[in-house]
Amino acid sequence: MTYEEIFAKTKEKVMSAESVDYKGHLAVEIDIVGEGAGAFYIELADGKVSCEPYEYYDHDCKLLISGEDFLAICDGSLDSVKAFTVGKLKVERSIDKALEFSKIVNSLNKAEKAEKKAAAKAEKSAPASKAKTEAKPAAKKTTKKKQG
Repeated sequence: MTYEEIFAKTKEKVMSAESVDYKGHLAVEIDIVGEGAGAFYIELADGKVSCEPYEYYDHDCKLLISGEDFLAICDGSLDSVKAFTVGKLKVERSIDKALEFSKIVNSLNKAEKAEKKAAAKAEKSAPASKAKTEAKPAAKKTTKKKQG
């Protein structure tokens, strides 16, 4: 995977969040090591998110990780604490800021999964209700005249 692909997938994920429940400022530089090596940053500033393909010299923390592992963290299939524990993720500067970033990523993943689940449930129930209405033939009204 190339640096451009890793950055594009990350930016798509980050920008889909539009805003994040985070007050204050957090700048995280991500240094991709190995295949697709390069650097980019994710910045949170009072709920607004940005992601740019540059180094951020005044970052709060720097994550050093492979592109594959970083994307796995972004999609929720790899826990960042576990990645750190087994040596897949290295953190420079503030480990506390890295943990804050990890919590934000986890909350975004939970929100995204909940949205997908709700959408799938709505999609699943919509055709079923439509099928029920289409399956019932229209009732014919018959009136009998009273003979009298």
